[in-house]
Parts: sequence; structure tokens; C-alpha cells
Amino acid sequence: MQELKQETQAGLVQGRYAEEFERVADAFVRNFAEHDEVGASVCITLDGDAVVDLWGGTRSREEQTPWEEHTMCVVFSSTKGALALAAHTLVAAGELDLDAKVSRYWPEFAVNGKEEATVRMMLDHSVGVPAIREKLKDKGCCDWEYMVERLEQEAAFWQPGTRNGYHMANFGWTVGELVRRVAGQSMGTYFRETVAAPTGAECWIGLPESEEPKVAPMIPFKPVRGAPLSAFTEALISDGKSIPHLAFYNQGGFSPNSRSCRAAEIGGAGAVANGRGLARIYAPFACGGELNGRRYVDADTLAAMGEVAVATHEDATLLLPTRFSLGFMKSMDNRRAPGVDKSSAIFSSAAFGHVGAGGSVGFADPAARMSFGYAMNKMGPGILMNERGQALVDAAYLSLGCTSNVSGVWR
Repeated sequence: MQELKQETQAGLVQGRYAEEFERVADAFVRNFAEHDEVGASVCITLDGDAVVDLWGGTRSREEQTPWEEHTMCVVFSSTKGALALAAHTLVAAGELDLDAKVSRYWPEFAVNGKEEATVRMMLDHSVGVPAIREKLKDKGCCDWEYMVERLEQEAAFWQPGTRNGYHMANFGWTVGELVRRVAGQSMGTYFRETVAAPTGAECWIGLPESEEPKVAPMIPFKPVRGAPLSAFTEALISDGKSIPHLAFYNQGGFSPNSRSCRAAEIGGAGAVANGRGLARIYAPFACGGELNGRRYVDADTLAAMGEVAVATHEDATLLLPTRFSLGFMKSMDNRRAPGVDKSSAIFSSAAFGHVGAGGSVGFADPAARMSFGYAMNKMGPGILMNERGQALVDAAYLSLGCTSNVSGVWR
């Protein structure tokens, strides 16, 4: 492994990388020099072993506190991938049936047009409750029982299974409550005991107070005045009753820099992790479902995790083309779509994982036996990935010998 220790305008960047992944190290350093990265970490594993493990910059522009090896931050919707991994361990164990009605496990949910909803629909964003119509109480997102009751009472926006729309925050309670009921323990505890702890991952859904000193505050993205607006942004601004507006603004007071939100088990957006943590939770799923003598899922479950379950030209929430497997994002190439700048996330056809707001990402690529994690504190533009994270992903695939992503996937 090569050692990296380089001063940049944002601070010291350091870590280790295998020589054949030098492109990734170069791209990581360039993000600080050219793309205003503040603090970040990236990790890549092959066959379960780290071939890239880098971190650097600062936790805060004002204080100039160094981003250290174990620094973490909120990774927003990258949380959904972590939750989905936990759910699939229950599927593999035969405890959660993808084709069963949700009512088998959660009978109170099966009302107001949701009677025929299935577990599969919960995972693929087609179940029909991407938002809550009535104003949520402040910090409602931190009250698990309250959010579950609100989703039980909410009428479906469409007949479940007939279309899909990204369940922005609500995925954390729709899928999370299934995990809680089937596992018999809180969703965050089950994830910790089943996925994070066995892989040695610094990744929490429900952060203990003892871990708070490691957390870097998130730096919000500031839109550029006069920049073209996407359909999603226009809906946010102009239509208070639209799904995008309700999903984005009516989240019960979620704030990534709030201790109460980091402590709560917010499965749609609240995980705290670093690049190494995200790479580690996906590592077993990049290696056939088994790592270091522990089996997480069987081959059939793993295959289903990577297959496209829904694809649409206009997601009901994001208002752009999306592709999902069961709980995960698949490669989404919107580079040539009008009005959706920074709304792509390009992996290989085999890869599955999840992007978080501002640009974080974690994924597994079983064909390459690679897992990948990137976390940062300065949020970037767009709905999916921006140039910082995508540059790292691109460098990883080029390092593996891939030659092109013109088709929409790295090949």
C-alpha cells in the first residue's frame, strides 16, 4: 500500500491506497484543490480488503479542525442503503417475505388505499406514501411511534405498485417498521448488531452520545442565484401541495446538525458514517454475501438485491428518470436530460447502493467484488451525485480496467 500525506488549501489529506488505485488518490486530492471539498473520506474494498482508505481536509472552515481518520458525518439518504441491507438479512433468513402483504407484519398500515401493499413495494418506492399531507410536529422525525402512526393513517397517493416515487424520509419508517416488527428490536439496533458491528463499520443509525465528538457538522449547499431550476426545484417553490414540496419540507424538523436527530433512528436520512464505514457495510454483499466466515445473505437474495425492480421516466417525487432495485439505487444516467444537472449516479450494471443528499454514496459491485464509500461535510448541488463523488467512482472503475460509461453504466 502507498502512503499519502499531502497538504492542500483545505488542509492535510492522508491515508493509504494500492498502487493500481492511484487514480482515486489523485481524484480525491483534486476535489480539495478544484472542487472546494472541505472535509471528506473515501474507502474502497476488493474481496473485503481495503485498497483505498483516504481522509482529509477540515471539519469546519471556521475552526479549521482537521478531518481525522475516524471523523464521521451525516450521510443523508445513504442511510437507506444501510437499512435495506439489514432488511435483506431478514429476507435471507426467511423471516421477511418480499411478496407478502405488509398487513402480515404490520396490519395497522393496511388502510386508506394501502390494503394490497406488499413488502416488495415498500422497498422499491412504489408503495404510495412518499410524503405526509398534514403538517408534522416539530422534531416529529425523532418520535418513532408518532411517525409510524402518521404513515398508518396517511392515504396512498396512488394505488400501491402502480407507479413509483422516491420515499425521501418516509422510507426510513416504512421499511424500518417492518424491520422492527420482524426482528423484535429497534431498526437501528438490528442494523448495528447484524451489519455494522460484524463488519467493523463506523456507521450508526441512532448515534450514541459517546460518538458525538467524532462528528463533523454538515455545511449546506448554497444555490447559485440565476441558475436554471429543475422540475423538482420548481415544484418545491411553486406548489405547496405537490409531492416534492411535501416530501422535502414536511419532514418533522429533521436537521443533520441536531444531536436529537443524530440520536434518533431516522432510517431515511440520519445515519452517521465515514467512507470506510459505508464501504465496510457493503463489503460482504460485494463478496457473494459472505465475508470472514460470516454469511449475511444467500446467493438468491443477493441476486435480487442487484436487479432493477422499478424504472421510470418521471419519478413522482424527484420528477426525473430513476432506477431502483429493492431498497437500492441502480446506475442512473441523466447527463443528457434537460434541466436535471447533477442528477446522475453512474456505476456498473451489477452495482447497487445509495446516494445521499449533497453527494455521499455507498455501494457494492458483486461482479467486481468491490465496495465503495464516500462521505463529506460540504454538500454539493443536484439531487444525486455531483462531480466530487462521481470523479472518485469513475477513478475506481478506470482502476479496475473499465473503459467507458457512455452507455449509462461503467463497462
